[in-house]
This record gives sequence, C-alpha cells and structure tokens, in this order.
Amino acid sequence: MEVHLLTFALLALVVVMTPGPTVLLALSNGSRFGLGAAGYGIAGAALSDGVLIAAAGLGLGAILTTSAVLFNIVKWVGVAYLVWLGLQMVRSSGVSEAVPAHPTGQSPRASRSKRALFRKSFLVAVTNPKGYLFFTAFLPQFLVPSEPLLMQYVLLALVFIAVDVAVMAAYAGLGARAIRFLNARGALWIDRTCGGLLITLGGALALIRRSDV
Repeated sequence: MEVHLLTFALLALVVVMTPGPTVLLALSNGSRFGLGAAGYGIAGAALSDGVLIAAAGLGLGAILTTSAVLFNIVKWVGVAYLVWLGLQMVRSSGVSEAVPAHPTGQSPRASRSKRALFRKSFLVAVTNPKGYLFFTAFLPQFLVPSEPLLMQYVLLALVFIAVDVAVMAAYAGLGARAIRFLNARGALWIDRTCGGLLITLGGALALIRRSDV
C-alpha cells in the first residue's frame, strides 16, 4: 500500500500542478487579497476534493457516464459558472485588496468576503463533471480489493487533498509575491489573464462529450 500511495501522490502532483480553475483562482486570490485570505479559497477547493472523491466512491461518476441528461446538466452548470467567474475577473479593476478586518472582531463585510472566496473555489470544482469522471477512473487503480474500501478511499482523499492544498498554496504565494513587484497595470494583467483562462476552460468544457472522458 505504501508504494501505491507514493505513486498516487506523484501522479496527483502532476495532475494538480496543471493549471485548472481552482489553481487559477488561488493565483488570482493570492495576488489580490494576499496569501492568508487566499487560504479560504484553498479550503473551499480542498472540501470540493473530498466531495468529488466521495461521489466517485458512491458511484456518481458511473451514473454521469451512463446518463446523458445528468451529465449535460452538470456540464452546463459548470460552463456557466466558469464563464461567469472569468467575466467577473476580466472586468475587475485588478487592484490588490485586503479582506476587510474589524478591530473588535470580524465585520459582516469581512465574513462575506471570506465566504465568497471559499464558495467560488468550492463551486468551480463541484460543478465540473470531469472531476467526478476523473476520480471514478483514477482512484480504483490504487485500491486493493481485498482490503476495506472505505478506509482506502479516505486515505487516498487525504493524500490528494494534501497535495492539492500544497500546490494551491504555492500558486497563491506566487501571486502574493509577484504583486509586490508589479504596478497596478501588472495586477490588472494577472486578474484578466486568469479570467480569460477561466473563460477558455469554460469553452473547452462546453465541447466535452461523455465519450471524451
């Protein structure tokens, strides 16, 4: 099992390091809000990993493979959300912001900002059918049928989440450090580039068919 976990972790690293929606959000959040605030988005993405893996373990990926209606519903919700997020980022001012704090505790605005960062990263993953299908195909290769499956799924989920969090934190840190050396125009470039890439990913998702994944 130890060899399987090491192989799984290395493959997970390759998968996660390929820039996807949650990684792009981590980079953008780091550049706009700083590494600390970007952590709320990273937490949302980590939770989405757990949801996707649980769904794969319960057979939702297989259902998406066989149900054209369900697959298309999830796909078009994901497309709409990616494009909407991308447009918001393209239209943003690109100005570096801090999640507002309050001297006597969290203000309502601060709580809303943190919840928004968490929610965006969570939803962008769970509305993408490719995530369910990926885990459905990927995880069984590292399962030992003779051992309890539940604990194996939990262990694989923890490893994947740990790798994902580390990579997203690195991207968020990169964004936070880069913004120190960029002027307002540079900050605008980061936000609009990430937004454009999210729109492109939304367009690519729109072209995906069940037979392609």
